[in-house]
Amino acid sequence: MQLHLIDWVFIVGYCVVAFGIGVYFSKRAGKNIGEFFVAGRNLPWWLAGTSIVATTFASDTPLVVSAFVRQGGIYKNWFWWSLLMGGMLTVFFYARLWRRAGVITDVELIELRYEGRSASVLRGLMAVYGGVLQNSVVMGWVILAMIKISTVMLGLPDTAGSKVAVLAVLLAIAVGYTTLSGFWGVVMTDFIQFIMAMSGSVALAGIVLWKLGGPGGMVEEVSAAAGSESGVFRFIPDFSTWDAGMAAKLLLITFVLQVTVQWWGGGQGGGYLAQRLFATRSERDSVLAALWFNFAHYVLRSWPWLVVGLASLVYFPLTEGEDPEMAYPKMIAEFLPIGLRGLMVASMLAAFMSTIDTQINWGASYLVNDLYKRFIKREASDAHYVKVSRVMMIVIMAFGAFAAWQSESIEKVWIYLATLTAGAGFVGLLRWYWWRVNAWAEISALAGSFVIANGNHWCKWLVYFRVLPSSVMDKVNWLYSTETYSIRLLFIIVVCTAVWVSVMYITRPVGDAHLERFYRRVRPGGWWRRIAERCPDVRADRAAAGWIGWFAGVACVYLGLFGVGHLCLARPLSGVALLAASAGAGWLALSQVSSGCSNSD
Repeated sequence: MQLHLIDWVFIVGYCVVAFGIGVYFSKRAGKNIGEFFVAGRNLPWWLAGTSIVATTFASDTPLVVSAFVRQGGIYKNWFWWSLLMGGMLTVFFYARLWRRAGVITDVELIELRYEGRSASVLRGLMAVYGGVLQNSVVMGWVILAMIKISTVMLGLPDTAGSKVAVLAVLLAIAVGYTTLSGFWGVVMTDFIQFIMAMSGSVALAGIVLWKLGGPGGMVEEVSAAAGSESGVFRFIPDFSTWDAGMAAKLLLITFVLQVTVQWWGGGQGGGYLAQRLFATRSERDSVLAALWFNFAHYVLRSWPWLVVGLASLVYFPLTEGEDPEMAYPKMIAEFLPIGLRGLMVASMLAAFMSTIDTQINWGASYLVNDLYKRFIKREASDAHYVKVSRVMMIVIMAFGAFAAWQSESIEKVWIYLATLTAGAGFVGLLRWYWWRVNAWAEISALAGSFVIANGNHWCKWLVYFRVLPSSVMDKVNWLYSTETYSIRLLFIIVVCTAVWVSVMYITRPVGDAHLERFYRRVRPGGWWRRIAERCPDVRADRAAAGWIGWFAGVACVYLGLFGVGHLCLARPLSGVALLAASAGAGWLALSQVSSGCSNSD
């Protein structure tokens, strides 16, 4: 795709603005790690929530969403749509608890909740697990996506040399302003990046719809496209196909497990999402930030990508052996005129930066706050820790670049990460609401999840050393294929839950004195009776009250998501009705936000 001068003005202009923000906030970020990693806990809800949306926008997401459409239809996006239900758990059950904890990282919470050597081991383990392993995987797929986009949009040859050049330039820009500005620069650039990324994706979808003659024309053209399946417009899979063979059964089983099991693991938040919640100025701001994120993440962002994915079936018919993740950048090259091309490249660069800057800052917070400061050098100046933080950002970026170099498919990396931590989902939810959960339960859940998620690699080694017969690999490869990931996910959850519950009951509980300190600080509801009796002056949350908000929030977002979808698919009456119902559910959800929240710090 040929870029002209005006296109490069948009691209270079964005880079200059990003660096300018980094320089502007560099002095403020350098005060201490509280400013560097959580912005002094002074973010309003709209800025914190938008920062989360921008981070999840990324450059990889439109590629995978459009690929899902090409591979099976709209309903394949339940892989990530199902996570809304976990997101609403964060809104109504966990956001205010994170804010009350007053920690810098979610890993720091471990020693607030648990005690002794097991808590120290778990904190160190999670700092490496999250800051290096998990973080590298995420950065790897985001960088891989940007390389794919750059190859098409900049007209670069698909060679190792061109990929290295693109990688070097992108990482230099990201590391440059992020190390200068800390978290303040991250959230401020995220706000700009979200506006740019949304503008670019909406502009592309609008042009595509106009070229196809509107929503009705798009539906007709896609239906008639070569290789297009009859169910491409379905929001849920067709259950009448159960008897059509094993492939059909796997699709239906996957959908059922996505909407019933998969979403629980992310219910407490954590990671970069929790980092934004720590940084808000009040409990109410933390809840509103999480609510705004979920609405914008699903309702506002989904359909510009889905429209382009559907239209790609018309302009780039399905071919055997294709890389479906290349459809989105090909559509950009096909439709955008001079000027808008530069805006789109800048918007995709913004989407890339909004994720990478977060991963770098968040990962460094683990390595500095939960490893270096906790275990290596406890007493040092604020300036020293900020300097170490900037060095750690460069180290983390190097790990992410290596992960990108080893990755081929973004979808496969998404699935791997989902299974890598699946076994620890339930114990993470319960540690807030059940006093009996201890550090050994979490350690065993994480260890079990890691072992099973990488089971195919262990089996290859066992076959190599002739411990297992080579014939076993056929069954192993089937279980670890992309098509059977949901079965693997369920297996991991069931086995790891049995493991951590057993380990929890054969190991000692956390001492009452330590639990009391946690209870007084966080004030959780749930199964804390024995500790609550020691603290009659503490007014804890009524956890059951959160379910009204949860149901209303889930209904609001799904109705809004499907309402926008009906409008995009030329079903205006049902679309308007769904949006009206979404507004009603949204009003009920908002009415529940202030329940149990304090407006002050």
